[in-house]
Amino acid sequence: MRASDKEEKAMIECYRRLFKESTPSGDFDKLVANAKLNKEGRKVIPFMDYEIEENVMSNIIDDVADEFKIKENRRDAFRISIYLGCSPKTKHL
Repeated sequence: MRASDKEEKAMIECYRRLFKESTPSGDFDKLVANAKLNKEGRKVIPFMDYEIEENVMSNIIDDVADEFKIKENRRDAFRISIYLGCSPKTKHL
């Protein structure tokens, strides 16, 4: 998904909320600030060390998309970008 500035801000906010609600609870901004760089100079965030319930994750994504007024025709792309990005792994109940 090629994200607009508004969508990028929404994604960052979404990650903040997802990590706050994950187990263990995390601070996304600190994870980014303290991330080590790999050989390509990209930050490595240990997002797989965190877990969140699938329904909680889905609700957070929907709430953020609503708050940032992500257009309906962009919602699926927004959701997929979050899932494929550095979000916590999902816990299935």
